[in-house]
Amino acid sequence: MSDDEPEDIVQSLPLDRWHRARDARMVPFAGYLMPIQYEGIIAEHLWTRESAGLFDVSHMGQLLVSSADQNGGVDDALETLLPGDIVNLGVDRMRYSLLLDDNGGILDDLMVTRRGGDFYLVVNGATKADDIAHLHEYLPEDLTLNHLDEHALLALQGPKAVDALARICPGVEALVFMSAGAFDIGGAPAWISRSGYTGEDGFEISIPAAEAEEVASLLVAQPEVRPIGLGARDSLRLEAGLPLYGHDLDPQTDPAMAGLGFAVPKRRRAEGGFPGATIVCRHLAEGPPKKRVGLILNGRLPAREGAPIYDGAELVGGVTSGGFSPSLQVPIAMGYVAAASAVIGRPLQIEVRGKRLDAVVAPMPFVPHRYVRQGS
Repeated sequence: MSDDEPEDIVQSLPLDRWHRARDARMVPFAGYLMPIQYEGIIAEHLWTRESAGLFDVSHMGQLLVSSADQNGGVDDALETLLPGDIVNLGVDRMRYSLLLDDNGGILDDLMVTRRGGDFYLVVNGATKADDIAHLHEYLPEDLTLNHLDEHALLALQGPKAVDALARICPGVEALVFMSAGAFDIGGAPAWISRSGYTGEDGFEISIPAAEAEEVASLLVAQPEVRPIGLGARDSLRLEAGLPLYGHDLDPQTDPAMAGLGFAVPKRRRAEGGFPGATIVCRHLAEGPPKKRVGLILNGRLPAREGAPIYDGAELVGGVTSGGFSPSLQVPIAMGYVAAASAVIGRPLQIEVRGKRLDAVVAPMPFVPHRYVRQGS
């Protein structure tokens, strides 16, 4: 998921004072001042892979879509904007989906959850104002859209996240990947889902902003948990092969190009009825002109966003995310290349600081996902 940085208006998060008390380095990000690191990006990255890290993602948009009529067709309405199977989504189950334009271009990626009487959406921080405007424009007038702007959102990620959270929130261990439910943490009402943006097992915790400091302190009091900043969040999601909106996803890319065909299931491909369906379904069936790929570079020098990618003498694409992998100890990147070059094992070159660096197209994720799925 995303976050570009409109820096003209910078707001504070509910946990701003809490972060500063822990010596966080604060930077403008997605219109907010946010912690980029505490003790250091590499240390925080490795701690999350080994134990549990607490991320403040309160900049993201939390939305509720509902109808006065319990059978008001919210799911049908959402399917006119999203290419996912929302109608068959079970109660307390969540799904990754995409907000598309009329050409199939990606306006945002998001999570949608069916709750008892409404749908809960989490959208990216930098795009939430546009997303809200888009939903207001295209959803039926008899539906209600609420922005939970007085809620905070925390993400607890890592293999020991469940141990730490279950200690203070009994019952949460029963959740599985892409499920959610209502809980209580230290007296605060919490909506908790089990997914994550690091490739590790983990949870997202939505709470009233007024309770955020108390809940965050309760979490980091657990021996497995440390606060983690944006820097490690980015390196973790890159190792997990997860795209970031505004970098790896934008209106010039569609689900087929982005390797997100799983977000357009068989029924929706057959029936269409979502923005850009003709183009998206054709690209899914016949193959898109370019594809998102993983890249591993030789040497130690990382490639950053915008670096050109060559196949022999031919310019075939560009890097959209890149950095040095703390877990693998090699430079890794994601980018888009012409479909003919998007073959696992294909040798390519990336231009960095005027030099061509050897790279190879690699499968993603770079680091295996460790989600806790049903029956696992």
